[in-house]
Amino acid sequence: MKLHVIDTGFFKLDGGAMFGVVPKSIWEKSNPPDEKNLCTWAMRCLLIEDDSRKILIDTGLGDKQSEKFFSHYEPHGSASLLGSLKEKGFKAEDITDVILTHLHFDHAGGAVKRAGEELLLTFPNATYYVNRAHWEHALNSNPREKASFLDENILPLEQSGQLKLLEKGEDFNSNIKLRTFDGHTTGMWVPELNCNGRILFYCADLIPSAAHIPVNFIMSYDIRPLVTMEESEIFLREVVNKQAVLFFEHDPSIECCEVLLNEKGKFAAKRTGYLSEFEL
Repeated sequence: MKLHVIDTGFFKLDGGAMFGVVPKSIWEKSNPPDEKNLCTWAMRCLLIEDDSRKILIDTGLGDKQSEKFFSHYEPHGSASLLGSLKEKGFKAEDITDVILTHLHFDHAGGAVKRAGEELLLTFPNATYYVNRAHWEHALNSNPREKASFLDENILPLEQSGQLKLLEKGEDFNSNIKLRTFDGHTTGMWVPELNCNGRILFYCADLIPSAAHIPVNFIMSYDIRPLVTMEESEIFLREVVNKQAVLFFEHDPSIECCEVLLNEKGKFAAKRTGYLSEFEL
């Protein structure tokens, strides 16, 4: 198994929304906001070479939305999904599988592209994987979360015939387990990768950045915040016990870290850095 970080650029979200009830005087030390209280976040995907398969986890925001839509999130940076793949020596046709942790627009937007008046799959030869419970939730969402599920990101997947829905507890293969969490949204996956005997977790929005490792640092976007806290507590204990590596989708500068349980009984980052700096 060989791993490649695929950067798709940055976007901005409200700092208060990203840290919930945590006071700004605390979170602004690690994630300084601009004059509109917006913080910069990455949209960092992961490409896995596993034998002949090229497996992409998440797809970033994409570029097909309206100017008005993008004005709310201010996407910026020179990186793009296909550009980053090209830098690694791959093209869209090479991707055999796309695992979507969930269907919020900043995770699934790049899965579909606009070609004139048509909406086509960005990766024409890939099978797209989604948790069945999450798929049904996205199609019948609640008013609070509905704005994160865009028809143009979701319906073309089903219409293509390339969508595969997996049940809870059903894994991708023996090296990639798909762990299900329900705090952020119903049926979100956190892929667990067995990388030559060491475990790496692609955190998605369970722990979006290193600043969110404390279990009470949870997002206002989570539809079940107390469930997120319970899930994070159990998950981080497992991370410490397994000496696993966390891969952050949204941290603006930190790709990965290890976790420790400190003398105060709190979880904290033990070591941070780029994916290439860890023994995987």
